[in-house]
Amino acid sequence: MKIGFVGLGVMGGPMARHLVAAGHDVAGYNRSADKAQAWAGAHGGRFAATVAAAAEGADLLILCVGKDEDVRQVVTEAVAVLPRGAVVVDHTTTSAKIAREMAALCAVHGLAFLDAPVSGGQAGAENGQLSVMAGGDAAALETARPAVMAYSKAIQHMGPSGAGQLTKMVNQIAIAGVVQGLAEAVHFAQVAGLDTDAAYDAISKGAAQSWQMDNRWKTAAKGEFAFGFAVDWMRKDLGLVLDEARANGARLALTALVDQFYAEVQAMGGNRWDTSSLAARLQTPGPSS
Repeated sequence: MKIGFVGLGVMGGPMARHLVAAGHDVAGYNRSADKAQAWAGAHGGRFAATVAAAAEGADLLILCVGKDEDVRQVVTEAVAVLPRGAVVVDHTTTSAKIAREMAALCAVHGLAFLDAPVSGGQAGAENGQLSVMAGGDAAALETARPAVMAYSKAIQHMGPSGAGQLTKMVNQIAIAGVVQGLAEAVHFAQVAGLDTDAAYDAISKGAAQSWQMDNRWKTAAKGEFAFGFAVDWMRKDLGLVLDEARANGARLALTALVDQFYAEVQAMGGNRWDTSSLAARLQTPGPSS
């Protein structure tokens, strides 16, 4: 397929690389042109100097950018040059509102729009093992699926436009609670004088087991927090969650509390620490990275 890819950061860069490796013709655009040029040179993709250059003639336009405003800007530029019948796949985590807005804009131009946020973090992108939750037209998803599977292990259609973003909110709610529980468990083990590695071995094969425990217990116990998804990004996502909850009436007391704990981590200078840095609030001495 001929694919335009917009956003070649820590997630988008590896995803676009997998598309090239799968044999697709990929034109990559990034707001920092030098990053797009470096990506194209390293991986055999084409450099696109503008969003329009990436989108022109593409069967798929894939986005992995930052915020609602970024998505609106990219899609608004792209619809003028994308051929009718093309599919826009947005992997950015955004509000459900912007997903519905962009779906309506694309429909006017004879295009399909899928809100398709991902879970799995930087490691999932690097290893081609992301989980994708998609909202929008089911037939459009089937058109995009062969390409998206180049960097994914699972793709789930969740319903109409906005449903993918709502599902990603569910994902972030679940993570927030689990990571806070992990932080408190590590803290308690340390204060109680336990060997934290031995404590992990004792509990990690039972009901307490989780991905977060398996991948973040030992590093959190050491005060090491340089492992991917940043606190700033998590706070952006939780802000979307809490805005949606205010609109739909969902009661998210724990999520709101954890969001404030992340604000404390930011105040400690932990904006770029990974999400397991909730443990840093409880540790003495502080984190080592």
